[in-house]
Amino acid sequence: MEKHPAGYVLARNKDFCHFCPGYCCYRLPGSSLLLDSEDINRIARHFSITDGEARKRFLENKNTFRVREDGSCIFLAQGKLCKRCGIHAVRPRQCREFPYEKPCPYLENRGLLEIIQPLIEQSLVMASSPSPAPPAAQS
Repeated sequence: MEKHPAGYVLARNKDFCHFCPGYCCYRLPGSSLLLDSEDINRIARHFSITDGEARKRFLENKNTFRVREDGSCIFLAQGKLCKRCGIHAVRPRQCREFPYEKPCPYLENRGLLEIIQPLIEQSLVMASSPSPAPPAAQS
């Protein structure tokens, strides 16, 4: 980790999360979000569906969310810079506890930030681009 002056507190202050574009909401190679049965039940109740239906709709494998092609969480809102979690009130325990009383690794590790920042910028560009026109009907 990079060293910062003694007074540096941004990465150690969880209040930063309120203004974060969702750095931790992208799956990096070798990482995964582990959901337990309580997480799945809480999310299912949020959508008024059964746990089994929540598993079918939102999970891959046994206990992790599906992700989009860019690696972002399926509940991450596109086109916003902050407050991007679509299930913030019922988010999984691992999301609630991150960064586990430690400094945010995305702010302290330039390598992680260099991986994630282009993905965030791409999601903003994609969300602000006009939808392509439907193909013209052939006569």
